[in-house]
Amino acid sequence: MIDDHRISRAGILAGAAMLAPVAAAAQNAPSTSAIWSKNYTATKGPVQLAIYRKRLGAPRAGEKARPRLILAHGSSIAAQATYDLVVPGAGEYSVMDVFSRLGYDVWSVDFENYGRSSRTDSSSNISSGADDLLALAGVVGRETGATKYHLFGESSGALRAALFAARNPDRLDRLVLSAYTYTGAGSPTLQTRAKDLEYYKAHNRRPRTQADINSIFTRDKTGTADPRVPVAIGKVELRYGAEVPTGTYLDMVANLPTVDPAKLSNPVLMLRGEYDGIATMEDLLAFYQNLPNGDRAFAVLPGMAHSVVWGINRQLFWHAMHGFLSQPRYGA
Repeated sequence: MIDDHRISRAGILAGAAMLAPVAAAAQNAPSTSAIWSKNYTATKGPVQLAIYRKRLGAPRAGEKARPRLILAHGSSIAAQATYDLVVPGAGEYSVMDVFSRLGYDVWSVDFENYGRSSRTDSSSNISSGADDLLALAGVVGRETGATKYHLFGESSGALRAALFAARNPDRLDRLVLSAYTYTGAGSPTLQTRAKDLEYYKAHNRRPRTQADINSIFTRDKTGTADPRVPVAIGKVELRYGAEVPTGTYLDMVANLPTVDPAKLSNPVLMLRGEYDGIATMEDLLAFYQNLPNGDRAFAVLPGMAHSVVWGINRQLFWHAMHGFLSQPRYGA
C-alpha cells in the first residue's frame, strides 16, 4: 500500500505485490473457538432488512470489545453470496469467516429489494443503500454497544458506503472502498451500461440471469477468478428471482459523482483490481488526491478484475484490508 499524493501506477502495483508473502495469514489465523452466527432484522420505515452476523464464539458479558466490521454488497448480488459464499472444493471464499478468525465482529445486510430483505417499488439507489446502512448501524449499536465501526464496500456497495460515511462520519472508524468509481469518466463498463440508460430511467428492475452473473467475471479479463465461483453464486442468488433493482446502475451512469471526497473525514483505503473496467486509474486517483485525512492508502491488487472479494488472488484483499483496519493509531 502506498500513501503518497504523487503516486504512480508502477508504484501502486509494486506496493500491492509486497502484500503477497503474508497474505495466507488471513485465511489461516489460529482460533480457539468455532465461528458463531446470528441473523437479525433492521427496520427502515415499513422496510425489513435482513442482517447477518459472524464472529468467533458467542458474545459474553464482560468480554473485551472486538472491532466491528460492516460489509456492503454491490448492484447484482446480495450479502450472503458476496460475503459468505461457499464454493465446494475451491477454498475459502467467506469474507465473514476470514475476518471472524482475524478477531472481528462481522456484519452484512441485504439492501432493500435484495436477498431476504423486503420487496418494494423502490429502485434501491445509492442514497437508499446509505439509509439501509444507517438502519444496520442501529442494530450493531444495540447488540454490541459500539458507537463506531469499520465499513467496507465493493462496487456500488463502495458508493453506498462512501455516502454513508459522508453523512455519518461520527459513526465510522475506518472506510475501505473497492471497485469504486468517482466521475465515471473513461470507464469501459459504464460506457456499455450507458447504452441502456433510458431503460434504467423507465424501469425499477432489470433482468439478472446466470449469464449476467458469469459476465461479472469475463467482462474485464478472463482467468482472474475460479470458474466455479459464478456457478456457486448463481445457486444462492437465483432463488431470489431473476431481477434486481436498477437504481445503482442509473446512479453510476447518470448521477456521478455521488460523493465529494473532501467530505470523507475518516481514514480511507482504496482498492482496485488491476484489470477493473469500472473506473480508470485517473478517475480513482483524482478522488484519492482530494481525501482530506492524511491517514489514507491506495493499492492495486495484481491479477484481479472487478471483484477482489471473489478473485483468484483474494488473499491479497484480505491482507490489505486487515492491515489497514488493524494498523496502530498515530499521534497528532
